[in-house]
Amino acid sequence: MTPTIALIGANGHGRWHRRHIAELEAAGRVRLTGLVDLRPLEPDPPVPPGVSVFQDHRDLLAEAAPDVVVICTPPHTHLPIALDAIAAGCDLLLEKPPVASLAAHRTLAAGLTSAGRSCQVGFQALGSVAWQRFRDALPTLGAIDGITATASWQREDSYYARAPWAGRRVVGGRAVIDGALVNPLAHAVMQALASATALGAGRPRQLVAERYRVRPIEVEDTAFARITFDGGLQVMIAVTLAGEDFIAGEIGARGANGRALLEYPTDRLALPGQEMEHVPGRTDLLTNLLDHRSSTEPLLVPLAATEDFTAVLEALTVPDVTGPHLLDEDAVLIEGPKRTIPGVNDLLRKVTETLALPSEMGVPWAVRPFTQRLPVS
Repeated sequence: MTPTIALIGANGHGRWHRRHIAELEAAGRVRLTGLVDLRPLEPDPPVPPGVSVFQDHRDLLAEAAPDVVVICTPPHTHLPIALDAIAAGCDLLLEKPPVASLAAHRTLAAGLTSAGRSCQVGFQALGSVAWQRFRDALPTLGAIDGITATASWQREDSYYARAPWAGRRVVGGRAVIDGALVNPLAHAVMQALASATALGAGRPRQLVAERYRVRPIEVEDTAFARITFDGGLQVMIAVTLAGEDFIAGEIGARGANGRALLEYPTDRLALPGQEMEHVPGRTDLLTNLLDHRSSTEPLLVPLAATEDFTAVLEALTVPDVTGPHLLDEDAVLIEGPKRTIPGVNDLLRKVTETLALPSEMGVPWAVRPFTQRLPVS
């Protein structure tokens, strides 16, 4: 029987899911039964005939009774919606970041186990053939002295006006997850952590981070984070939303036998002795979830695979961690709605090359990092 599917959070990025679900429905893989959003649905793509539209996910779960639910709501709302969907007998595709804390992660995991349900987390780059080749090449590099992740994007003022929770740390007493490290550039963090896992590095134990902002928001738009694992491996993440030339997102590994570089958004890969080239092929995460439901096909990104990410996220967002430092105007180039940190792209490259934070390099606008111990399981 064709499984039924519903989408909770059908505007914004949910529009991409609406189009993708339509493709799967045309292929006979699913049947869409309901859409949910607090706001009236954006007209593109149109709502298919016979599909019910709700404003409350609980009404959808009661009336449409879907087999699978895609949750594409603000990250701080994920846990209660997911638990309701599990209680209604649904399997989940949960957009990243999955939850806001390790306690929430464990609550969700327990709910899934108790109900015998599955949850795939939307880190879609982990379904690419390029990632698989990069991961498989890591042991061949010899002793690795660091895993790095860097990206340089540009987000204008309108990005922080997209929703009431945008750029915020707390809304209605709940932690909001909208900093560069844990929302727009969460894929960079997750790919780097997954690389460390592939090397058998153990669990992340310490986070040393510097976070900055170029406008009056509450979260970082530029961040540098060094994560140390059980075995001593270090992961260095350097990202910005106030960048110069565009860097899509790169994961690097260097060892005694050479370097590997993965541009994860585009599936471009360079292994030792090779030029950067596109590696075609991605397994769609929703398709993988559907295959998992009907066979022994393993999930590509089960909730358990994101526990390290959640540990880092929690360390970055706990209330007693100081907020990101607002850079002085002389360190920022303002051009209408656009704000750029001059020289930031060179700095990103230096940080990933040396594994040193800006404050350790003597960058004039850098501030002292904060250090967090990560919990031991």
